Amino acid sequence: MPTESVPGPAHGRTTPRRALLRASVAGALTALAASPAHAAGYAPRPLPAPRARQAPQTQILACDQASQSVLLLDATSAYWRSGGFDGFARVADLVPLWSWSPVDDPALDDLDTSTAWQNVSEAKARFPATGPLLLTCASGGLVAAVHRNDSTVYWATALPSGSNPHSVELLPDGNIAVAASTGGFVRVYTASQGDRSDVYAEFALPDAHGLFWDGTSGLLWALGNTRLVGLAVDGTAANPRLTAARTVALPESGGHDLAKAVGAEGGLWVSTSSHVRRLSVRDGLFVPYRDQGGIDRPTVKSVSQNPVTGQVLTVSPGAGSPCAWCTSHIRFHGPGGEEELKGSSLYKARWWTADAP
Repeated sequence: MPTESVPGPAHGRTTPRRALLRASVAGALTALAASPAHAAGYAPRPLPAPRARQAPQTQILACDQASQSVLLLDATSAYWRSGGFDGFARVADLVPLWSWSPVDDPALDDLDTSTAWQNVSEAKARFPATGPLLLTCASGGLVAAVHRNDSTVYWATALPSGSNPHSVELLPDGNIAVAASTGGFVRVYTASQGDRSDVYAEFALPDAHGLFWDGTSGLLWALGNTRLVGLAVDGTAANPRLTAARTVALPESGGHDLAKAVGAEGGLWVSTSSHVRRLSVRDGLFVPYRDQGGIDRPTVKSVSQNPVTGQVLTVSPGAGSPCAWCTSHIRFHGPGGEEELKGSSLYKARWWTADAP
């Protein structure tokens, strides 16, 4: 059913990772220069200009609920325990390539970040013509799109308490889509109209968790508890409308993450409560895939594939995790291995590079 735009409310031990990356990526990143970390997490700061030898395909974006920050990490750095460096006793001691938290940003004081920025639940990279954007949200209700180069906010809002936003997506016209699990909806906010624009179109989707804009099909794919819906976004940037154009039933319930699959097969990665599946968007069928035996596991919170190397990383809680829904480990597949970021409480992690949502 189409919807009209309405005004919104006010506001163990691991396999060495560095060696594996050298086998799949040409050139390692240079070592990070030491600088003090913020006492209560990470103060927002701009990303340094890229060094000549940097390889962006080795950068990882992570939601860390321990520091309540989004971290941009060097996958080849010595702060990973398996790299043999044991100097960091906790995640607050490391210096990421870049980090973001709204708590220290006075420009967001109107959104009550002390309440709304609780349990960061999404972090993904998008690369519009205006420069790279971090898309992020937290279960407490805050949703934001942040310019990576200077940490300024492109757009932000706070969803009503209890909505539990779980994913964010950028649309070609500059608008922002949000999936809220407890709220049971997908909204497209008119972010193109201003940094606090609160007009939105809404589509009801129980337990909405994942979002992905597919330029090939021209649809906004949204993942709910039992179905994946391809939403047509019609109308104008200032007055969008959402209509279900395609629906794919999930083989099991508990839809959670949605991301682009790369390679000749293409399609979408779909994680559920018990599996990681690969969908052929063209056929609407779930198909077998390479390294399925290692990647396919229950309760995967995020899956991301590197468009340069094809390497997949996944995040899922397990025995010994710091909380029931988070972990301090990131798993890599093709080549495989596992890394621990000691002291972290990771909910999701994704490659930070174009076309790797």
